[in-house]
Amino acid sequence: MCPQREDVTTQAGPQRAGVREWLGLALLALPTALLGFDITVLYLVSPSMAADLNPTATETLWIMDAYGFFIAGFLITMGTLGDRIGRRRLLMIGITAFAAVSVLTAFAPSAGLLILARALLGVAGATLMPSTLSLISNMFADVRLRAVAIGVWATVFSLGMAAGPMVGGALVDRFWWGAAFLLAVPVAAVVLAGARLLLPEYAAPGQGRIDLISVALSLAAILPVVYAVKHLAAHGIDALTPLLALLAAAAGTAFVRRQLRLASPLLDVTLFADRGFSAALAVLLIGLVGVGGTMYLVTQFLQLVEGLSPAEAGLWMGPPALAMFAAAIGAPIVARRIRPGTVMAATLGLSLIGYLLLGTTGSDGWAGVVSGFAFIYLGLGAIAALGTDIVVGAAPAAKSGSAAAMSETVQELGLAVGVALLGSLATAVYRSRAQAPEQAAPEIAQRVTDSLGGALALSGRIPVGTIRDAQAAFTTGLNIAALTAGAAIVAVSALCLLMLRHIRPIGDSGP
Repeated sequence: MCPQREDVTTQAGPQRAGVREWLGLALLALPTALLGFDITVLYLVSPSMAADLNPTATETLWIMDAYGFFIAGFLITMGTLGDRIGRRRLLMIGITAFAAVSVLTAFAPSAGLLILARALLGVAGATLMPSTLSLISNMFADVRLRAVAIGVWATVFSLGMAAGPMVGGALVDRFWWGAAFLLAVPVAAVVLAGARLLLPEYAAPGQGRIDLISVALSLAAILPVVYAVKHLAAHGIDALTPLLALLAAAAGTAFVRRQLRLASPLLDVTLFADRGFSAALAVLLIGLVGVGGTMYLVTQFLQLVEGLSPAEAGLWMGPPALAMFAAAIGAPIVARRIRPGTVMAATLGLSLIGYLLLGTTGSDGWAGVVSGFAFIYLGLGAIAALGTDIVVGAAPAAKSGSAAAMSETVQELGLAVGVALLGSLATAVYRSRAQAPEQAAPEIAQRVTDSLGGALALSGRIPVGTIRDAQAAFTTGLNIAALTAGAAIVAVSALCLLMLRHIRPIGDSGP
């Protein structure tokens, strides 16, 4: 028999949030920031990590993406598991596992073990994300307060992403690249100490056991897409890419059909019939593709082209973080008077200025790069806060864990796909433009034309002009990737205006 759960939230009716709820939100902010931090910490740590572990280009991409992809793969399962066993309980299990695997990550002796550790971090992280967001939904029954709380949640998550480069850069300068991952240990200790005091327990009534076949089908639908993106990045389009897409489509179709037949499905696919729910997920997915890819390229530009240290590059990511903070906090307040779809479209329109600045910058354009990324982060803050609130608000309380999992799945997948696709596009442009020195040995020529990092590693053995040409080639790759992402943002802005126009301002219950 299962032990009796404590303090189970009931459906008795909405209650105003008190001191305990706001302190609980502050506690939930810690694992939320940690999750965002771990997504981006390698962006500035990766050069030092690469010098230590010497990974191949493909291994580097897997190190960058394994965390986000495995979170995306397991979020649906973990969100539903929290609905069944208790969201607070899953949070406490997950933060313990996250801290333990973070220690393994910090001391990984090889690229292969680091990839494995990052994948395990993703699985552990998948327990935390839906738990934090669904607990917020339980704690703040008032619609307006819930929107503000989710805005705070989105802000903290995004600030964690912004802090990754800054804190990671400072730690690698003072200690070594693995030190950044050890921050999870004190965070876990605080969360475990305060969870039972400040957080309610909630388990959805009448839920059956987890359907393992559905779990397998969900992974079979997501992981082939993951591998296809990685394979495309490394080898281009070949016969394997469409095969993987067909496998994912078949598994996804079988998954949906099975959910419609089950009394207690792993994912309530009927939520997708809600136009706002589906459109908000699409906005989050595509918007995060642009943010993830450009963030990766911007942090590399500041170090490899501008020559900044990891700590200096991290500090220059501070102004964009402030822009994101303002948007994530301000957007839910503005959306009390203006329809959320309009607010999201307007801020995404402002983010287009950022993509244009990144698309036209030169090798000496660090100011334009930082300013451009600030506009991009402005759009991120608004869509993360309002889009997440739309998704979670569309689900009943018993399904909020499932809805939260879907919101986080598309955001994590968007970030990881952005790194893979826009990073691969920039790499392809670089390789088409980089030129090795005349009469260079084959191994020298291969390293120069493979990546800017490889060219810089040979700075004492190749002409200065070759280095400058390589940096210009990388900058051109950044330009093209940013303009490509900007074109997608135009479509997303239109989607907000067309598909979310029926959603009334927050708290407006009028017809």
